[in-house]
Amino acid sequence: MSPYNIVTIDGDGIGPEVCRAAVRVLTEACGADRLRFIAHEGGATHYVRSGQVLPPDTFEACRSAHAILHGAAGLPGVTYADGTEVGNDLHLQLRFKLDLYANVRPIRLVRGVKSTLADWQPGQIDYVIIRENTEGLYASRGAGVNLRSEVVTDTLVMTRKGIERVARFAFQLARKRSGAPRDQRRRVTVCDKANILRSYAFFRAVCTEVAERFPDVDIDYAYADAITVHMLKRPDFYDVIVAENMFGDILSDLGAGTIGGLGMAPSAELGDERGLFQGAHGSAPDIAGLDAASPLATILSGAMMLQWLGDQQGDAALSDAASRIERAVESVLAAGEVVPADQGGRARCSEVTEAVCRQLS
Repeated sequence: MSPYNIVTIDGDGIGPEVCRAAVRVLTEACGADRLRFIAHEGGATHYVRSGQVLPPDTFEACRSAHAILHGAAGLPGVTYADGTEVGNDLHLQLRFKLDLYANVRPIRLVRGVKSTLADWQPGQIDYVIIRENTEGLYASRGAGVNLRSEVVTDTLVMTRKGIERVARFAFQLARKRSGAPRDQRRRVTVCDKANILRSYAFFRAVCTEVAERFPDVDIDYAYADAITVHMLKRPDFYDVIVAENMFGDILSDLGAGTIGGLGMAPSAELGDERGLFQGAHGSAPDIAGLDAASPLATILSGAMMLQWLGDQQGDAALSDAASRIERAVESVLAAGEVVPADQGGRARCSEVTEAVCRQLS
């Protein structure tokens, strides 16, 4: 069988270190001949050198690859004339050009990680946030109005097609899961501000229409402000949360804060045919090159990549490798001997990577 082509874009700051770590673990889990990693340039560092954040050859490679693995994006002070960051534009461009409409952010507390929420244990926090990825407030990126530096506007955009497909994605995902930890009910929570804004009332209405096609999945509603409290006080109630672009962005980081931080937060940006995978954290340029970053979010994103590829290609071996990586990460953390700095330990990026590989072998 031919290997799967995976484009890797190291990106900025700690991106090269965590991307290499993930490649090392993925190779250990799948074998040297199963995945072909193809390195391409992109990001703020490349922009400083070339004036391009996403070179044409990188984009073409991403469009034709089986999947994309990205390290991290952004450098302080490297901005466009309007003040927005250059580095983030890499995955924003890929998101819009490849129509990666569903941002998948698992929020799962694993053994060996202490939650910032008192008395919550592994297994009690296990839900997924689905963030609509191509519309909402972020659709105004680069298209807002700045009038004489006196009046600035950005427009929130929602379409029936965009809402329907991300809602359908959320309900289909809930069908595959085992339900919320509290009651084992398969449930999709629609996060919005339908009580204030017509756009969010439309979002809720279309999600409700989609829910009618999934009678085996409960539908729940929460306002964006109220859910921030509920996610802290009763996280075990949630199974799948679906939200507009900006709300989903904010809630994802809040959720990550309850399971050990962004260093434990993988993510996937998925379309119908293509997927981009990266840790949810930033580029942390202050520790770049010091072997100090935790590679776990990127490693877990790599596991998400294998699971998605396995589903897309009907390849059970990839799905099995994904599960083995997740178990290896949890076993390393549970043992408590090799713990990255963001989890209270002193293990270096390379040491954490080697520990996960040893557990796999």
